[in-house]
Amino acid sequence: MAEKRGSSITKIAFLCLFMTTTMMFVLSLRGRPGLFDHKTRPAEKLLTVFNNGDSQTSNQSNAESSNGSNRAILANSEKQRVEEGGFQVSCNGNLKEPLKIFLYDLDPEFHFGLLDWKPQGNSVWPDIRTKIPSYPGGLNSQHSIEYWLTLDLLASEFSENPSSREAIRVKNSSEADLIFVPFFSSLSYNRYSKLSPHQKKSKNWELQEKLVKFVMSQKEWKISGGRNHVVLAHHPNSMLNARMQLWPAIFILSDFGRYPINVANLDKDVIAPYKHVIKSYVNDSSDFDSRKTLLYFQGAIYRKNGGFARQELYYLLKDEKDVHFSFGSVQRNGIRQASQGMHSSKFCLNIAGDTPSSNRLFDAIASHCVPVIISDEIELPYEDILDYTEFCIFIRTSDAVKKGFLINRIRSITKDKWTQMWEKLKQVEPLFEFQYPSKEGDAIQMIWQSLSHKVSSVKMKINKSKRYSRFVPRKRRGLRTRTK
Repeated sequence: MAEKRGSSITKIAFLCLFMTTTMMFVLSLRGRPGLFDHKTRPAEKLLTVFNNGDSQTSNQSNAESSNGSNRAILANSEKQRVEEGGFQVSCNGNLKEPLKIFLYDLDPEFHFGLLDWKPQGNSVWPDIRTKIPSYPGGLNSQHSIEYWLTLDLLASEFSENPSSREAIRVKNSSEADLIFVPFFSSLSYNRYSKLSPHQKKSKNWELQEKLVKFVMSQKEWKISGGRNHVVLAHHPNSMLNARMQLWPAIFILSDFGRYPINVANLDKDVIAPYKHVIKSYVNDSSDFDSRKTLLYFQGAIYRKNGGFARQELYYLLKDEKDVHFSFGSVQRNGIRQASQGMHSSKFCLNIAGDTPSSNRLFDAIASHCVPVIISDEIELPYEDILDYTEFCIFIRTSDAVKKGFLINRIRSITKDKWTQMWEKLKQVEPLFEFQYPSKEGDAIQMIWQSLSHKVSSVKMKINKSKRYSRFVPRKRRGLRTRTK
C-alpha cells in the first residue's frame, strides 16, 4: 500500500511540474514582440458578398459577429474595382487581364485589299481613326466576323482603357496568348471563288496557297505547331484547301457541317454567330396578341443534304391559316419583307439547310421572334454560358416531319410561356450584335471570351509537345561489363 501511495504522489508531482513549466513558457512568449501580435499577422482574406447587385466585403475571420451578420465595412484602402497597371483588379486581388493577341501583318491582299482598300505608305493596315473601309452588305455581311474582329484588334491600340476590353493587340508574339491570322476568307470565297477565263486556279484558291505557305513558315507556327493560331473560316465553303493543312489551329466557324471531326471539333474550335441581315426590332412594343402570324419561314425550300426537312415541312404547313411558309431571297426587297414578317410573328422556323446552321436563327433573335430550331447537328455560340432553351424551341427532325407534330407543339405553348421567352430574347439580343466600335457584351467581345476559354488547353498541349523536342538520343549501345 505504501508503494502504491508513493507512486501516485510521484505522478502528481511530475504533472504539477509539467503544468508549471508550460505556463511559464507561454507567459514568457507573450512578452516577446511579434509573436501572437495580431498586427503582424497576414491580412485576412476578404470575401465579396453580392446582394441585389451591390458588392459588399466581409472579413473571413469575423464571419460571425455579435449580431449574426457576416458583413463588414470595406476599408478605405479597398475598392470594389481598382485600376492597377492598366488592368482591372477585383476586390479579391485577381487581375482581369485582356486576351493578348499577336496579329500577323499580312499583305493587304488577304484582308482590307479585298475591300478595294489601297495602302498608304508602308503600313499594311488602314488608319481606322480617319476612315474605315466598308464591308459589302446583303448576304455577304452574314459571314463578316473576320472584318469585325480585325477592326477591334486595330482599335485596341488606341484604347484609353485596355482593361475594359476582352482582347488587345500586342506587338511581340512571345507575349501573346494567341496568334491571329487576318485572312478575310469568307469574303475571298464570295468574291473570288469562281474561275475567270483562262484561269487554272481561282484567286481564292491562290490566296489560300499563299496563306498556308506564309503561316507555316513563321517561327510562331513552328514553335506551337499551330495550336495557338486563330484561323477564320466562317463561311462553310471558305478555306476548303487551307483547312486541311492548318487544322491544328483554332478555327472560328459557323458549324461543323463540312468538316471531318479530326479537323474541326468543339474541343479546339469556336462556333461564332452569323451577323443578322434583317433589321433589328428597336423599341419593340409588340406582344403575343399583336403578332398575328403564329409560325414564319421564308427562304430556299428545296435543299440538298440535311435540308430535306424544309420540303417535308412545306407540304405539312402550307395550308395552315396562321403559318407563313414560302420561298424567298434577298432579291426584290426580300430582306425588308423578311424583317416585316419576323417582326409580326410569334415563332420563326430555323430549319437545317445544306449545313446545320442558318442565319435565320440570328435574324429571329434580332426580331424577338421565338426561334424553333429543327437541326439535329447544330452547334450554337456561347452555349457554355447560354441556356438556349430559355428562348428557343428545339424539335428533332424525325418528330417535326410527323404529320401534326410540329404545329400541335407550337400551338400548345401558352401566352405566358411565349412572353417569358420573348423577354429573354430581348435580354440576349446584344450578345449577337456586330458593331464598330465594339461594346462590352456584344458579339465581338463574346467571341474573344470564347477564345480565351481555349487558352489554357492550348498552352498545356504546347508545353506537353516540348517534352522531348530538344532531346537528341545518343547512339544506342549495348550493355558493357566492367573489366578489371
